[in-house]
Amino acid sequence: MLTDAQLAIVKSTVPLLESGGEALTTHFYQMLMRDYPQVRPLFNRAHQASGDQPRALANGVLMYARHIDRLEELGPLAAQIINKHVAVQVLPEHYPMVGDCLLRAIREVLGAEIATDAVIDAWAAAYGQLADILIGAERQQYEAKAQAPGGWSGARNFIVSRKVAESEEITSFHFVPQDGGELLDFEPGQYIGLRMVVDGEEQRRQYSLSALLRQAGQPPQYRISVKRELGGKVSRQLHDQIHVGSVVELFPPAGEFTLTASDKPLALISGGVGITPMMSMLAAALPSGRPIHFIHAARHGGVHVFRRQLEELAARHPQLQVRFCYEQPRQGDAAPHATGLIERSLLQQWLPGNPDLDAYFVGPKSFMKAIKRQLAELGVPAAQSRYEFFGPAASLD
Repeated sequence: MLTDAQLAIVKSTVPLLESGGEALTTHFYQMLMRDYPQVRPLFNRAHQASGDQPRALANGVLMYARHIDRLEELGPLAAQIINKHVAVQVLPEHYPMVGDCLLRAIREVLGAEIATDAVIDAWAAAYGQLADILIGAERQQYEAKAQAPGGWSGARNFIVSRKVAESEEITSFHFVPQDGGELLDFEPGQYIGLRMVVDGEEQRRQYSLSALLRQAGQPPQYRISVKRELGGKVSRQLHDQIHVGSVVELFPPAGEFTLTASDKPLALISGGVGITPMMSMLAAALPSGRPIHFIHAARHGGVHVFRRQLEELAARHPQLQVRFCYEQPRQGDAAPHATGLIERSLLQQWLPGNPDLDAYFVGPKSFMKAIKRQLAELGVPAAQSRYEFFGPAASLD
């Protein structure tokens, strides 16, 4: 428990975090990767190089300091962190390593005159409080997933049963348990953790589950649909080296970006590979009979995935409307419903006139910024406008 004096000290550092938090977290990550190489697999080095990871951590530290005496006001941030940790299997023994580097980074970046012993002690207590909260919540998730039907703990071996090129960039991988056992159900929108060795180095990533397939006479299968990323070590390995019969290690599904039961009209809006969690959400929502507006943006037809499947579903389900927008359609592409970027006028045309709907959207950051703004301008309540970041969380404002 933090003392009143420690609470006051942590809150007093908020202005410093607002102006220099990213420098602090950048230094922290450099120190952590250098001094504790055993945690390297837990982090995507590309996100650190781009600055996305330090920015996300800086924002998280800042939000924690601001609300240190009102943690309930952190909103969904804690759940996002917990689910990301569970997906890559952050364990209690990792927390002291992070705490050591965080406190040293505070001291070294802020300097001894500002980061006095009292400040370090206050932040040590604050970090200890946060670590206890996260460790407890993560333990509950690990235990629940291990005890659930088809569940497991840690890594589990899966065999690639199918590999399907869905577009010029995106390939789907179907996984069946090597042990022949059952599969843990997942909530539509969740992701799976994957562990593999690339160039002699362990890597862990999360990929949205685009389907849980249960067909008569066949074992249950998870499906992920992965975009080949320029410079992406794991995505390249999956596309080039993983084939039918390959064995991969998966962690149980996690994620708080999930479909909420409702009878309101549903808007599923995606850009690029952001379509993957939308496919599992769509499969779950169709039996409800609620009106569904599925809107997808792609650069052109060559990178558009699941078009035929969506059109076939729309033909069988009158409550489903699908609309596609290509930024720069190529000659020979099947005609989209619109070209260019999705603008507010297009959303207004494709969505119901009543803005009392549930909207879910995922895609590149610039795409999500535009969609969030446009939905707000159309009057969709903020609480009914939900989104997920494939990488580190960032501000869309």
